[in-house]
Amino acid sequence: MAFVLGGCAPQEEGAPADPNRLLKIAVVPKGTMHVFWKSIHAGAKQGEAECPNVRITWQGPVKEDDRESQISLVEAFIQKRVDGIVLAPLDDKALVAPVRAAGEAGIPVVIIDSDLADTDAYVSFVATDNYQGGVLGARRLAELLGANGGKAILLRYQVGSASTENREKGFLDEIAKHANVEVISSDQYAGATVETAMTAAQALLTKYGEGQVDGIFCPNESSAYGMLRALTSSGRAGKIKYVGFDASDRLVEALEKGHIHGLVVQNPVRMGREGVKTMVAHLRGKQVEKRIDTGVVVVTPENLKDPEIDTLVHPALE
Repeated sequence: MAFVLGGCAPQEEGAPADPNRLLKIAVVPKGTMHVFWKSIHAGAKQGEAECPNVRITWQGPVKEDDRESQISLVEAFIQKRVDGIVLAPLDDKALVAPVRAAGEAGIPVVIIDSDLADTDAYVSFVATDNYQGGVLGARRLAELLGANGGKAILLRYQVGSASTENREKGFLDEIAKHANVEVISSDQYAGATVETAMTAAQALLTKYGEGQVDGIFCPNESSAYGMLRALTSSGRAGKIKYVGFDASDRLVEALEKGHIHGLVVQNPVRMGREGVKTMVAHLRGKQVEKRIDTGVVVVTPENLKDPEIDTLVHPALE
């Protein structure tokens, strides 16, 4: 492994970078509304605190479908001549050109959360194994449906989001191994907000009435909460086996109530922290891994109170 843990430590004598020079690092998330991104921010601040002579600037779009805003932010940070950019691209293709432009300007980019179509354009990718997250979601849903199986729905997130597209692929590939589970809908999209997700979920629940759907999977926080609200308003929460992705207080509360039966949970605090520390290590002349996996687990009512799980689902955001 090339990544050097403790990459914030001062360089050895003769190293090309000055460890005493202040490094200005921009951290650009996909959005700023959801708990997931607040957790990323908390981790990025931890990374800043653990590395001497580092200052981060956190700025991202409000909503996760505002490609133009995110592109403009990256271009603005290039103009400001920051030392490095840590970016969660909300579109794997639309952000390629800005990331390449940063590299051409001598500003390295570390990608977090969601991959970019051009893997040569960045220094490192720090994220969950999203495909495996989808696989774990499918296994949990199949386990819940049991020997009798049933009919399942996948409510996708949005086109161009590489992280959720990989989760969706992992889910579909794995659920296809369970002959007793039939996926009856996998072509509907939740969109970037809880409100659009709830609208899409309501349409699905109207189309597939009582007794016509046995299991549901949603691949991120906003789609999961939108679906939960639709299930609750229709009186079907808890009656349909439901696996979501990511953790917020409302999703964890629903897990405790039995309205959600599993949550595939990432470690966004670690993702934010390692994203910043990886950039610092690179800027200070150290080798870093091209791919850093920050982990993913399934949270159930049975393991919810485990100390490690509790830390994941109740991150310290300050």
